[in-house]
Amino acid sequence: MEIATLQKTVDEWIKAYGVRYFNELTNYALLVEEVGEMGRIIARKYGEQSFKNKEEDYNLADEMADVMFVLTCIANQTGIDLNEAIQNNLDKKTKRDHSRHFENKKINP
Repeated sequence: MEIATLQKTVDEWIKAYGVRYFNELTNYALLVEEVGEMGRIIARKYGEQSFKNKEEDYNLADEMADVMFVLTCIANQTGIDLNEAIQNNLDKKTKRDHSRHFENKKINP
């Protein structure tokens, strides 16, 4: 799904099933919560923590989708075009970091 389509689809879902957007502060808190749930899975699956029995069914893809959903809600309600924002961000990173990582001996010996 393209980013513009994602923003439109989330907006339509909110209007059809969510009644309205939660306010920005609530959505930010939900975003932090969802990132934490994603972090818990990553720490246990790829890090040094172990799963508790009930946590073994956690789905990383689903948690990432939750993060994307809430982030898209915040973008929609604050009038941010995520496609434009991501392109601008990539342009900034390209200008700033065009050779930085190649010169970093820690990752490119």
